[in-house]
Amino acid sequence: MSSFTTRVVVMISGSGSNLQALIDAQESNELPIKICAVISNKDNVKGLERAANHNIPAFVISHKAFPTREDFDARLMEIIDAQGPDLVVLAGFMRILTPGFTEHYEGRMLNIHPSLLPKYQGLNTHQRALDAGDKEHGVSVHFVTAELDGGPLVLQARVSIAADDNADTLAAKALKQEHVIYPLAVKWFSEGRLQLQNNRSYLDNKELPLEGIDLNDAEY
Repeated sequence: MSSFTTRVVVMISGSGSNLQALIDAQESNELPIKICAVISNKDNVKGLERAANHNIPAFVISHKAFPTREDFDARLMEIIDAQGPDLVVLAGFMRILTPGFTEHYEGRMLNIHPSLLPKYQGLNTHQRALDAGDKEHGVSVHFVTAELDGGPLVLQARVSIAADDNADTLAAKALKQEHVIYPLAVKWFSEGRLQLQNNRSYLDNKELPLEGIDLNDAEY
């Protein structure tokens, strides 16, 4: 198990509720991490307020200021690498990242997605689950690769879909689970237990199933 504090950069585009979950876990000493910077591609979002409230350095880098995705990602990498992170956490960062970026951080970048991947990659996941008549929905943590929402899965949590659920109520159910499983996955990584090897996720040197670990089966 790792004995050092894992340096983390968190990337956001909005409210930053998962950022807050990580901040809370850090400050309660549940996670051996130090969030050394928050990066947003949008100004005036709640996540930046959260960073300021906890004295975390924050950077706003608007993608609109760059002619290409490659130029934007190159600037992102400069800012991130200057922080010396061990882990990059995507927490509602709503930009498609270039292969050059994802390869640069391969094995040390995590994302959380509001569906039971591989179902419903991309946007509007809650409505898509409802439209499909699914009985359950959920959230997934995965390592980031060049494939959009397609990297090796680490951990999933499920929620039941009620007959009166709409996209908003289902999103609220899913978000509660995000705040549980994202800190847990970051904890595993920061303890040196979670790794990416040969494009597969490993926990405690054991290859995880393709669907990752179900929260109900997770050993804390």
